[in-house]
Amino acid sequence: MKNYSLLESCLFPPTYLNTKKLKDQLAGKSVLITGASSGIGEQLTYQLANINGHLILTARRGEKLLKIKNELEKKAVKVSTFQADLRNQDEMEGLLKFLHQLPNGLDIVVNNAGHSIKRSIYESLNRYHDFTRTMSINYFASVQLLLSVIPLLKKNQGQMINISTINALLAPVPYFAAYQASKSAFDVWVRSVSPELKAAGIATTTIYLPLVRTPMIQPTIAYQNMPAMSPEHAAKIILKSMYTKKKKYQPWWLLFGQFVSVFLRSFWDFSNKRKSEE
Repeated sequence: MKNYSLLESCLFPPTYLNTKKLKDQLAGKSVLITGASSGIGEQLTYQLANINGHLILTARRGEKLLKIKNELEKKAVKVSTFQADLRNQDEMEGLLKFLHQLPNGLDIVVNNAGHSIKRSIYESLNRYHDFTRTMSINYFASVQLLLSVIPLLKKNQGQMINISTINALLAPVPYFAAYQASKSAFDVWVRSVSPELKAAGIATTTIYLPLVRTPMIQPTIAYQNMPAMSPEHAAKIILKSMYTKKKKYQPWWLLFGQFVSVFLRSFWDFSNKRKSEE
């Protein structure tokens, strides 16, 4: 795992993982991981290599999924892969058909696939697809997947784990309208349906992650020198939620971050108002 700076060590304290509890909890279970070919999803897969269970990995890059499967073939875990772009209806329907044909059903869904974009609204005036693309994967695909597998999770008294972002809990910020709106939409959806799912025996967990150093953030130059959690650390947090089944995880400093985000938003609005009056 990447060595943290002093600031990162304070922001992201170590996560203790009880491997025995994890193995006991997942023994014989089937776990679906979306966006499994890189970043958090890939690290999560490798950290589950020694469980006596079944991983179903899906992502757009089929060759990367097969590489991961080959690397894990001598481990305890059984791995199945399904190449699919979840924004493509035919590929999504193929994945859903595959899931419903699993002999022992489905126990855990890790909803990890996502797309981020940072762009000024003025640069998006002729790019409506900036919004349809983010909503397609961050909201609509997630909803369609869950609607289909809820009966499977109900039968096995399973768990849905949503990999979200602290942005969904912060004041809206400029340049992230497409991303923040799409992640917030699914976050509200999960919070809305979770009481019904809980009543049916399905646990729901939302992981509100800070910036994570994955390939998804590389196009944003400003992120290169910012404090960021490692994908290995993020994977540990997700694994811990599989046996604790806590409703949510969020960084210890998020409450302070929420106040700061409101202040910065107010400062931004005030500065722009002054400029417009000059």
